[in-house]
This record gives sequence, structure tokens and C-alpha cells, in this order.
Amino acid sequence: MLRGVLLLLGAGGMLWSLAVLPSFWLTTPARAIAARIMEDQRFRPGALSDALSRITNDFAPFIVQPELLHAEALIRLQKAEEAIQRKSPDEADREVEKAENKLRASLSTSPNDSFLWLLLHSIEMTRNGFDTDHSSYLMQSYMIGPYEGWISLRRNRLALAALPMLGGTTQERVVAEFASLVDSDFIEDASLNLTTVGWVHRERLAASLAGTDIVARESFAKRLSKDGVKIKIPGIETQDRPWK
Repeated sequence: MLRGVLLLLGAGGMLWSLAVLPSFWLTTPARAIAARIMEDQRFRPGALSDALSRITNDFAPFIVQPELLHAEALIRLQKAEEAIQRKSPDEADREVEKAENKLRASLSTSPNDSFLWLLLHSIEMTRNGFDTDHSSYLMQSYMIGPYEGWISLRRNRLALAALPMLGGTTQERVVAEFASLVDSDFIEDASLNLTTVGWVHRERLAASLAGTDIVARESFAKRLSKDGVKIKIPGIETQDRPWK
């Protein structure tokens, strides 16, 4: 009896390994590609298609790791962005639809991934324009990961572009995120956000800096002054001649 149980356990272990290992083999290289995408690195022509082919065609894992779904979603989204720039509208729309489907599949296994919620908001904006229903994806991203620096660098710019159309609570989170960028010394990114998509909200954004570190505020004010941008930063004396 005991020998039979051990044999069954051994066979079960072997079957489990056969089911899981292909997914692990695919996940490692896919994770590396996903990391490069999140860092906004460029790829040689055909590299993303090759990576996607390895993920989708080489094996059909019985058990798929959430990381593999996450990586495939990022790769498909990157390919969709390239298709929008280089291919016909019909081809681009097909790539975007595939990316959205994969994003939703990845979220079904990783619902606490704030970056995926942000990407879903972004891709819905690309396909259908702004819709109040889609803003819930952005809010979900803020609720799950309110202080994730590398996500904030992407999210704040997207959110500021749609600020007037967001709900009050989401607007407060967007403005607070802008202040946190300055407070965390992401001066270049915060300056770019203020002077581009956030310019129409400049007074509100500047006022949000009142509680940030004084050194960070000084650095931010100097960066704006260097670009010839005149705006009052709380607690910082305005210089009439920025070259001094």
C-alpha cells in the first residue's frame, strides 16, 4: 500500500514538472524583454516579433505563469504602438485589439498590478478616446500603487492630460503624485509635465508643492527658471533674471 502511494506521488510530481517547466523556460527570457520595455529601451527591427513567436509558438504550457502573461501583454502593447506609427489603420487596430485582450487576460491573474491597470487605461484611450468608464482603470492604478516611482513617471503625464475629465478624488491623487515627483527629485520629469500637459493647471500644481522638501522646491524652481518659465513656487523667492 505504502509503495503504491509513493509511486502515485512520484508520478504526480513528474506530471507536475512536465506541466510547469515549459512555462518557466519561457518566463525567464520574456521577463528580460518586459523589463526592457518598462525602461523604454529600443529594439532592433523584428526583435519583438521574434520574442512573441517564442512565447506563443514554441510551447503551449499547460500551466501558464502570471509573469509570462504579463510579459506577453507588454510585448503586444509595444508592437501595437509600433503598428500605430508604421502600419495601416486596420493593421494597427488589430494589433491594439490583441494587446488589449492580452492585458485583460494578464489582469485576470494579476489584479493587483497597478502598471497593467494604467496600460489598460492608456490603450482604451487610444482606441476609443476618453470615457468616464475608462477612468476607473486609472483610479484602480492609483489605488493599488499610489507611490510606485517608475509607474508614476508614466502615469502622471497621462493623467494630467485628462485631468479636467477625471473625478475629484482621482484629480487629487494626480496632483499629489505630481508633488511627489518633485519631492522625490524627479525634477526633469516634473518640469516636463508642468510645462506641457500640465501647463493649463500650473497654478494648482505649483500650489501642491507647499508641503514638499524645500531643497526639492528650490531645484524645481531653478529648472523652470533655466527654461525661462515664470511661475510662483511656494516658499521660493522669484528671481527676475534667471541667468544669475
